[in-house]
Amino acid sequence: MAKKMRRILPAVLLAGLGITCAAATLETPSFVVNIDVRCAEGNVTCDNVRYSGTSRKTGKSITLRGRTMHSRCADGITPCQFQGYVFNSGRLRYMVTQGGDLIVMQGEKTLVQEHGTWK
Repeated sequence: MAKKMRRILPAVLLAGLGITCAAATLETPSFVVNIDVRCAEGNVTCDNVRYSGTSRKTGKSITLRGRTMHSRCADGITPCQFQGYVFNSGRLRYMVTQGGDLIVMQGEKTLVQEHGTWK
């Protein structure tokens, strides 16, 4: 019982501050990626998203901070439809789409492109 309360208590405290943590896991053939959105409930965009990815082959992991991705409305400014998440690490760009794709790019070169399942 005490172990369960330790997991629930931080979420309750954050909710009291107007901060929500929405987490999801994307499983691709080669990677397990955890996405943790850490923004106040009701925000359309979020610049505080955490990426924690682990290679199924090597067991190595990486943690990154990023933001949500959205298409733009007709005015070219207002964010419209949610597309997924983007994270930068040096010259690498990690994108995780709403549809379940993991894409890692270095400039214009695609290093990884895998489709997975959200859990």
